[in-house]
Amino acid sequence: MTAQEWSAERYVRDAGFVAELGVGVVEWLAPRKGERILDLGCGDGALTLDLVGQGCDVTGVDGSADMIEAAKARGLEAQVMDGQALRFDGDFDAVFSNAALHWMPKPEAVAAGVRKALKPGGRFVGEFGGFGNCAAIVTALVSLARARGLPQELAMPWYFPTETAYAKVLQAAGFEVKRMMLFARPTPVPAGIKGWLEVFRAPLFDAYGEDRADALAEAEALLSPSLRDEVGNWTADYVRLRFEAMLPAK
Repeated sequence: MTAQEWSAERYVRDAGFVAELGVGVVEWLAPRKGERILDLGCGDGALTLDLVGQGCDVTGVDGSADMIEAAKARGLEAQVMDGQALRFDGDFDAVFSNAALHWMPKPEAVAAGVRKALKPGGRFVGEFGGFGNCAAIVTALVSLARARGLPQELAMPWYFPTETAYAKVLQAAGFEVKRMMLFARPTPVPAGIKGWLEVFRAPLFDAYGEDRADALAEAEALLSPSLRDEVGNWTADYVRLRFEAMLPAK
């Protein structure tokens, strides 16, 4: 399957709302001055910078080299690393993640790496796509992929668990789940649904080759009845899963 590639410039232009919507999960993190925090899936570092501004010692990791360069350009400590293969050992007071864990289809590996990265008593706080996230979008993309004989994974590469399923992942890794909530967050998409698809699902449309533009237009037509209002504004059907989990203190 073709890997998702990221352009930090395009992400900021067409999906800058992602970091802006991360304020709530930062409040759950409740960062304290002097804490060492790992920002897992830091992207271009917008929220990482906020944590640094609150007096924390923050390291960002992301699978995209372009995103990491953008984070470094902000003056942040950041490195390219697969979130499913973290290379830390008891380094952090907290691990934080916003809008990234649904891009990591091996949640058990993520949880195990986070556990190892944390000090005893450390906490793991995050928010990502939960069960039902982008349901209309996923249905349309899977339909398009099947019509052209393309792998379903190109249309649906994400991990969107229920509260129960993700709680089991965390508990199996040794965490105590302190709180968790699944909630709808209809999200305006200023760039329109084509812009959203270009950012988040380019590999699927690239697979259409010379028919790429037609496929994008077909996706837009399929989604228009449910996601576009009477004056042409688009809203993505987001559902988010937010959680706080703790390791036992030794």
